[in-house]
Parts: sequence; C-alpha cells; structure tokens
Amino acid sequence: MQGIVGGNLRNLTSTPSGFCAEPLAQGEVVTAKGKFFFIKDKKFFLKGVSYGPFSIGSHGESFPEKSVVEKDFAMMAEMGANCVRTYTVPPDWLLDLAAISGLRLLIGIPWSQHIAFLNSSAVKAEIRNCIVQGVKVCRNHPATFAYLVGNEIPPDIVRWHGAKPVRAFIKELMAVAKDCDSEGLVSYANYPSTEYLNIDFTDFSCFNVYLHRETDFRRYLSRLHNLAEDKPLVLSEFGVDSMREGAQAQAEILSQKLSSSFEMGAAGTIIFSWTDEWFTGGYAIQDWAFGLVDAERLKKPAFETVQQYYTAPLPPALPEYPKVSVIVCAYNAERTMDSCLASLKELNYPNYEVIVVNDGSSDRTLEITQRYDYVRLISQENKGLSVARNVGMTAATGEIVAYTDSDCMADPDWLTYLVANLSSGVAAVGGPNLSPPEDSLVPACVAVSPGVPTHILLSDEVAEHIAGCNMAFRREVLQEINGFNPIFRTAGDDVDICWRLQDRGYTIGFSPTAIVWHFRRNTVAAYLKQQQGYGKAEALVYFQHPYRFNLLGQPSWLGRIYGDLSAFLRIGQPIIYSGVFGRGLFQTLYEPSSSLISYLPLTLEWNVAAFILLVSALLSGDRPWLGAAMFLISFSWCVAGAIQARIDSRFLKRRARLLVALLIYLGPLVRSIERYKWRIKELKKAEPIKFDEL
Repeated sequence: MQGIVGGNLRNLTSTPSGFCAEPLAQGEVVTAKGKFFFIKDKKFFLKGVSYGPFSIGSHGESFPEKSVVEKDFAMMAEMGANCVRTYTVPPDWLLDLAAISGLRLLIGIPWSQHIAFLNSSAVKAEIRNCIVQGVKVCRNHPATFAYLVGNEIPPDIVRWHGAKPVRAFIKELMAVAKDCDSEGLVSYANYPSTEYLNIDFTDFSCFNVYLHRETDFRRYLSRLHNLAEDKPLVLSEFGVDSMREGAQAQAEILSQKLSSSFEMGAAGTIIFSWTDEWFTGGYAIQDWAFGLVDAERLKKPAFETVQQYYTAPLPPALPEYPKVSVIVCAYNAERTMDSCLASLKELNYPNYEVIVVNDGSSDRTLEITQRYDYVRLISQENKGLSVARNVGMTAATGEIVAYTDSDCMADPDWLTYLVANLSSGVAAVGGPNLSPPEDSLVPACVAVSPGVPTHILLSDEVAEHIAGCNMAFRREVLQEINGFNPIFRTAGDDVDICWRLQDRGYTIGFSPTAIVWHFRRNTVAAYLKQQQGYGKAEALVYFQHPYRFNLLGQPSWLGRIYGDLSAFLRIGQPIIYSGVFGRGLFQTLYEPSSSLISYLPLTLEWNVAAFILLVSALLSGDRPWLGAAMFLISFSWCVAGAIQARIDSRFLKRRARLLVALLIYLGPLVRSIERYKWRIKELKKAEPIKFDEL
C-alpha cells in the first residue's frame, strides 16, 4: 500500500496543537499472550476511544476532513489514548496520521448485519469480500492493531438463523481475515444481548457493555473475564450520554468504569465516543451526546477524567501494599527452577519476599536456587509437599502467604491482582494457571488434556477450589487451621485446604488476571504418573471429606470445572432467558451441571463391566455386541473431547487429536486404579482423626 512507513514517521511529529506525539515504529507488533497484550516482552494496555461513523467528507471517505482528523488525533494523544476504534475501513492517509500520533487502530469492517444475511449465498459472498478488501487495505501498516469482523449482530437476526449457524459464520469470517493477514489480530465485538453466542475462537475477547452502576459493572466484568478464559478482554464500547446524565455525571461514571476495568485486569478499554459528532443511517444524530469532546472539539469534564486514567501507570496502584511472602516448594525441579525464580524477581510489587523450600532435591535444584541472592533458601530432607508448604509458612514474615510451584512462571502483575482481590475480605484467593507455548507435539497435547490443575468456581468471583500452583492466603487464617495436612506428600493438599476453609465459613476468591504460566508434563509417561499421584491424593482426601465424594469415590464438585474435557456431555438442553420477543438486554446461556451419566463411560467401573461383558459374550456367543457397544461409547466420548480440545495450531493434525483422545481415555482409568488401591490401604487402618480438629 502507499503510505508512510516506519523509517520516516519519526520526522513528522509536530501537530497543530503543538503537542508532540511519539510516532509508531515499523515492526512494533502487538501480540496476545494469555490475558494481556504485549509489544515484545512489555505489557501493552489498550487505552482507546471510538471514532465515527461520520458523514462523507470532501475526500470521499466516512471521516472528517484531514485537518480535523489531524487535530482529533493530536488531542487523543494528549489525553493518553493509544488506540482508536473505527466503524469503517480507514483510508491510507488516516492510517498514516494515526501512526504519526502514536495511535493504533481497531478497525471495524462493516457489512449487512441487520438483514437475514445467511439466507442468501450472494450476500454471504459479498460479506466475505468486504472482509477481504478491508484487511487488504490495512495490513502491514504500523497503525493497524486489529480487525473486527462484526459488531453486535441483532438478537432477533441471531434467533432467526440460529446461534450455531451465526457463530459458524463469524468463525468463517475470522478465517477469511486470517488468510489475508496471518499475523493480524482478529476479534468480534459481542454484547450482552447475544452473550450466548460464545465467541471463543478469536484472538481476544471484545464486549460492548453499557452499565452505569459500579456494582453491576464489576459483577458483569467478572463474568466476561471467565467467558474470555485465557484471552485478553477488551471492553470495546462503553460510554455515558452527557445530554441525559449531565457532563459532570458523565465524568464520574466514566471514572468508575475505568477504575473498575483496570483494577480487575481488563486488557483494554474503548470509550464511546471521542466526539458528539455522529452520523448513521443517513442522518446526523443530535439527540445523543456521548463524546469526550463536543462536535466543535471543546473538551468536556470527562476528557480530563479519562486523561487521568490513560496517563497513569497500569495496573493502577493499590491503596496499600501489605507484605507478601511468596513460597516455592521444590523437589528435583532443575528443568524449570531457573525460569520460575527469574520470573519472581521481576514482579511489579514493592513489598514481597521469596522463600524457596528445597525438599530434599537430588538434582541441581539447590545449585540453581543459590544463584538468586534475593531468595531465602531453606533446605530439608524430603518430607513431602504439605510439610514443605508449612515450613515456608512458618518462615514467612508477610501478612499474606502466596504459593506457586517450581514449574511455574509468574506474570509480572501476579501479586498485584491477588492482593487486590484479598482486600475484598476473602480468606484466600487463586488465579488461573495457563500453559506456555510448547515446542513439541506431546507437551502441547498434554496441556489440553483433562486432569491438569485447574480452578473450580461457584460463581464468577467465588471459588470452590484454587490450584496449588497459584494461591494466596491471609497468614492468620492458615495458622488458625494449622496449615496444610502432612499426609499429602505430592498432591491433594490444595483440595483439602480449600474444603477445610469453606467448612469453617471462609470464602475463597478468584482473580482471573492473577496468572502463572504452568509447564505441563512433557511425556505421556509423566502425565500418567501425575494422574496416579492425583488418584492417590483423591483417596486420601476422601477420608478427610467423605461427604464431598460420589458413589464412585470421585470428588463431587458443586462448581464449574474449567477446561475439563472428560465430561463433555450435559444432560438437558441449555436455557437462554431471552426476554420478550427475544430482545432481552442480557441473554445468558445457562447450562445444566454435569451429571454422573456424563462421564460414566470414562470410568474404570464402566470399562471393567464392558470388558467382562465382551469376554463372557465371546465365550458364550450370546450378545457380544453389548460389551462392544459400551467400548464404542467410551471411544466416542474420547473423540468428542479431543475434537473440543484447543490444541496449539502448530500441531493441529490428526495424530494430535488421537493422542488427546487416548489421554482422555487413559487418564481417568489410571487415576481410578490408584484411587482404589489407596482406599483399600487406608481402609485397613483405623479411621483417622480430621486434621483440623487436632
């Protein structure tokens, strides 16, 4: 394309207002990693405003005159914005002006969303062509941040076509955009009225949300984080009408929204809108005034409010920074210890200590740890994970005790988000543990297989279980319940302590942006050994909390298990409360919880019964199909789970799906065998006294 490129952008920094912007450099690519955006290794928070749509200018485009755009971009840069969302495809000259002002564009590619677009193959082809042409215009330009292949398809149109066909078409449009710009980021701007579409295949999650009450906004933001799962969440539209609310109220409400968004870890915000000048449907809109500036570009009070947030460091500073003791329990961890300690050294938290409990390692764990002079090192004979956790707790001097594992790397803002959640009054808090990109097939498949440590949520903000590799506690609460139970040497300690806290009436919080990157097992044998350990742990936990297990000896969770592929079938149809004529403002998908039947085909009991039936039928010649049918159902369950698994695209081949299906089958069996083995052992002993009653 014809336009300004990185080499000469830096010579064009002056603007009409006299404000000097830092232009974008060619090659400064924004990438999505976990819940955040990055430019190289530096976290990048999106701070944006929406721009348009406008009437056609003298240049023939749906944007103001060039001199007005130049002034607008200078004022945006002055306000601290780094992103502009457009609703039409920008021309070359506007991309160039954005790059000069240091602004990246979130480019909406418009098409006919308000008609029954799936009924006509010609219309669908026209829409695909719109995406192709829009991406071709903007690709490879330094000002291009990402593309939106759709925005707020009306709920009545979605219900006319059906959610699945609409979702499939959006996914197709994303693939079309990726074909034109394989390195570009692509998303779809959803909104609460079609939340049930479950757009989980984009590079980042976009939601337009208009909620003025802070409590409601924060609650819905927690929900959106969980819907986004392991992807950045961008609030792609929110704003306040100063005509109805008043200019001062507009500033106050935006202040609440921005503080909530960044405190809770949103990767970006787009405020609707930059100016009161707004043109749609062939008419200038004059009965709304959402702009931070009016149509003549005079600043409203909201401009300075937004400027305060957009020019401040992110994430926002906490009211106070209580001391945190970060404890890492390590046993033969030489493969990952260096990465773990290097990440903890870079935490953006001013008041913390790191304690490593070397639990009798026989490899280079001790040697690696000794290289880090900021670490307090405690070495002991091998006594197991729970004892090591308690040793770290005893040595801790912080009022908050945070745990991560030696095979984890912490996000720089990990402690900030954990402590922010603990300030709400909960006794403990945890966050997600995400798999870092793997370089080979087997670890990539293990990373998406069932049985890896995960969180279980009772609601969007309250957890039933938090993974041991990412959890923090108020120290006095840990001491009150005598810490961790020493019988858990390798696993199960986190499940036990979560249930013990809840039995005492404590609440466990969940912070979706307090991230650690957790290396998974890198061989099938290591994965199955891990499942054996979990089976033993489940047997031991059973004798501490027997009422929390089902008839098959498996934990009976009340909450939702995130990332579980072993129980994909749900009995009963999902329900959507759609409102009158399907026009409800918040249309949420309510799914029934998994029942025993949903994962029965993957249990040891089912497969043993199938084997007995098959062998006896072969010997007697009577109804051999029954056992074979049971095995076929198990196989179908595994294949269905493998199809759902989000395998790294670099390894997305048939053998990867087959390997995941095999792990879905073998993991529960190995786990069950070990669980029965240890339950039998424990039953031979006297019934133990509950640890927290000592």
